Amino acid sequence: MCVYAYCFMPSHVHLVFRAEEENPSEVLRDFKAYTAKRVLEEIEAHPQESRQEWMLALFEQNKPRQFWQHHNKPIELWSDKVVNQKIYYVHMNPVRAGFVTSPEHWKYSSAKNYNRLADSQIVIDI
Repeated sequence: MCVYAYCFMPSHVHLVFRAEEENPSEVLRDFKAYTAKRVLEEIEAHPQESRQEWMLALFEQNKPRQFWQHHNKPIELWSDKVVNQKIYYVHMNPVRAGFVTSPEHWKYSSAKNYNRLADSQIVIDI
């Protein structure tokens, strides 16, 4: 799998990626299952987290515990122009949500990679 762009939002994630051998829906399903399990384990393992009780109560409202939204919306990107449009859309998501005024200010996005800023959370090849 090759990741071209990402943006982690509070309730969902945007990914622009290529999966040559795998089914994109299965890649997303496995990613969401793994990360949800790990996040919940980390919350439970850190009682000093001041919001632990509140966060676990939110997850308990959904049985079984749900971290990510259920639906996936993988779409095939058929040209460089469409890929670039989707990368722009992904990077602008936190701006449209009102969290930041510029895509590079969102800590959990590959926008910093595209603007060659050194403090990106995850390094990707562009």
